[in-house]
Amino acid sequence: MRAAGMLGLGAVQALTFAPGPLPDGMLAVVQILMLAILARRQLTAPSWRDALWEGWLYSFGCYALGLYWIFVSLHVYGGLAVPLAVAGVLALSGFIALFPAFAGVLARWLAPLDANATPAQALRAALAFACAWTALEWVRGSLWTGFPWLNIGYAQVDSPFAGWAPVVGVYGVAWFAAFSAAALAALWRSANTPRDARHGAAAGLAVLAALAGWGISYIAWARPDGEPLAVRLVQGNIEQSQKFDPAQMERGLLQHMNLATMPPAAGAPAPRVIILPETVLPVFQDQLDPRAWDLWRRIAQERAATIVMGIPLHQRIGDDDRYTNSAIGLDGNTPVQALRSGNVAMRYDKRHLVPWGEFIPPGFHWFVRMLDIPLGDFDRGDARQAPFDIAGQRLALNICYEDLFGEELLPAVRPAPDGGPGASILVNISNLGWFGDTWALRQHLQIGRMRTLETARPMLAATNTGLTAAIDAHGRVTAEAPAMQATVLETTVQGMTGLTPYVRTGNATAMGLVAAGLLLLAVSRVVATRRVAAA
Repeated sequence: MRAAGMLGLGAVQALTFAPGPLPDGMLAVVQILMLAILARRQLTAPSWRDALWEGWLYSFGCYALGLYWIFVSLHVYGGLAVPLAVAGVLALSGFIALFPAFAGVLARWLAPLDANATPAQALRAALAFACAWTALEWVRGSLWTGFPWLNIGYAQVDSPFAGWAPVVGVYGVAWFAAFSAAALAALWRSANTPRDARHGAAAGLAVLAALAGWGISYIAWARPDGEPLAVRLVQGNIEQSQKFDPAQMERGLLQHMNLATMPPAAGAPAPRVIILPETVLPVFQDQLDPRAWDLWRRIAQERAATIVMGIPLHQRIGDDDRYTNSAIGLDGNTPVQALRSGNVAMRYDKRHLVPWGEFIPPGFHWFVRMLDIPLGDFDRGDARQAPFDIAGQRLALNICYEDLFGEELLPAVRPAPDGGPGASILVNISNLGWFGDTWALRQHLQIGRMRTLETARPMLAATNTGLTAAIDAHGRVTAEAPAMQATVLETTVQGMTGLTPYVRTGNATAMGLVAAGLLLLAVSRVVATRRVAAA
């Protein structure tokens, strides 16, 4: 019964990473309340094994439900049998659940709670839980290329703690959420336990941190840069089962061309840039008929716009072949031969590749052969690549789930090595069609909102099936296209300039403070243990 309860609590937390079924105003509160119960169970556990087991059950319930959409890609589009697809989701969930489970074990060792805990011990327990949880979140987001999806910080996008994002990033926001949860846990006292108002010190600090975050949210970290940019985001809604079907590729190509050439809506300005999703052309650029490239060039010329699209690129460099998942920009003056060769002025090569989808880890080719998904071993792009200079704005591209790794987007936002300005607008192009109409779409939008808060830059998201959207520099969704429809989203976005503290230092500030906190707590624990032994 206890196990079912912990699984259920974790499942409720899974609902907090995007609106629906919970309203956005409830996400942060519910997330902290659920985590507070876990913190209480782990910090007061009679043994480290109990803390590990309950933490694992809670986290397994959260990830198994929150990542259920992976089943869609494995079974519906990957062709994996239902039992194997379910096993794949459960195995991944079970593995990543170990990280928060061990975080609770570490917190319990550093500063356990019991019925007779002093106010100082209660405060140390809240600090230990927050530092341990954040540290293991960082490890989960970094180890073996990282998988930071469902970081608890993303549940706080609409909370006062989000004001801290431009200072300490998503890991810092996660620290505040975990500290608040543990502070609530420390407030609980049994009926026979003496009550002391000082036990609320940690909760009081959490409230002060929330108020400070609310105040920080009013700081203007960036200022408008240049004129607003009129944009068209194209959502082709090509069924994933048809996208790589040779018989259907021409239909998909024409679908995107038709959407790109649509006249602007009445009263709307003509778009200066037309952005299409990831792999809008599902073949390498040198496999596409030159006449098709000429059509794209003519569309850009007729619309007096720059077209940005995702496409896999192949280049022969000496005796080697280079393959990249890329985005390119073209206008009416771009030569067809440059498009055919991939040697265009505006180009971005994806840096953070998806294991099994874009590169195959050693020893896992057997697993790949079981799937019916177009896969490849792509080459990685450079850490810093020049933004696309379009109509006075500088667009920094990232592809698919690259926007989960906030620190990796920062080089493009910072000034260039030669002193040139950094990006004024972030652009994410994705193909979430692998996951159907699931939570993955809404969860990804919340992640994009966090990136805008961290960088004080707006973000444009162009996807195949949804959610295609525009997010301003304050994390607010200003325009959004309905999912699972072929449509265009026309909007205007204001580029920004200026550097937030997070852009300057990345995760170093938050993780440096976490490391220092863990070290001090560990030293305090060892000293206290020796004193007890000496007595």
